[in-house]
Amino acid sequence: MGLDEKWLQDRIEEDPSLLGLGELEIAGREHRQPIGGRIDFLMKDVEAETFYEVEVMLGALDESHIIRTIEYWDIERQRRPQFEHRAVIVAENITSRFFNVLRLLNRAVPLIAIKLSAFKSGDSVILHPITVLDVVEEIDVADVDPVERADRTYWERKANPSFLAIVDRIVAALGNDIVHPRLTYNRHHIAIGTTGHNFCWFHPRKHTAHCHVEFRTIAADREALLAKMQTGGIDASPMQTRNVTFSLTTHLLNERFELVSSVLKGAEISSRL
Repeated sequence: MGLDEKWLQDRIEEDPSLLGLGELEIAGREHRQPIGGRIDFLMKDVEAETFYEVEVMLGALDESHIIRTIEYWDIERQRRPQFEHRAVIVAENITSRFFNVLRLLNRAVPLIAIKLSAFKSGDSVILHPITVLDVVEEIDVADVDPVERADRTYWERKANPSFLAIVDRIVAALGNDIVHPRLTYNRHHIAIGTTGHNFCWFHPRKHTAHCHVEFRTIAADREALLAKMQTGGIDASPMQTRNVTFSLTTHLLNERFELVSSVLKGAEISSRL
């Protein structure tokens, strides 16, 4: 789309909340470090007294980006030891290899990794963040009892009709004489389960052309599954220790229907084990 890193930084400066980290204040952009170099953003949550050291990168995440982010985080926490600090990596693409590295580092460093995708919608560019790794990464969506229930009517008002059509089509593909998919409408997502735990979560949006999908798989099988999806034309990413995320449109579902159905049927089977 011909957009550069400065364009992305400008958008983040205009609206820091687009990273999905909440309502943060920008304490500095290209904040100079004592040892040289500049951190892209130093952000602060005033109420929580927490600083976020944010590094933004176009393209795929690499080793130098990881090292630089952790180095800046360490410098800032030593300068302001009275505050909590979070290292934040933002990249267009986070491969499975580097996700595993980040997850290992997450045990020692409060590290947040965000995959930030850009989508063209008419004359506008829509930025869509997916937090693939958080400071507390092992909270399992399926094991949390939802506190805010919704219903079909709620989502018909909130979401683009095409997204509900995507959900309905996938539910129909998963159902047979033995399996009867169970839909749970919550205020922030729509979940699918059968006789086991919920295994797939949809996050439709009213004004974007994409629907964020997350599903659980077997940890040992995830690398092969990610490779299969990426080879098949679906830009899938790892999330937590067992989950996979990707963005779906009606067009992509039409083109990759067999692949999407296959991986979600596998996820449904895994949920019953």
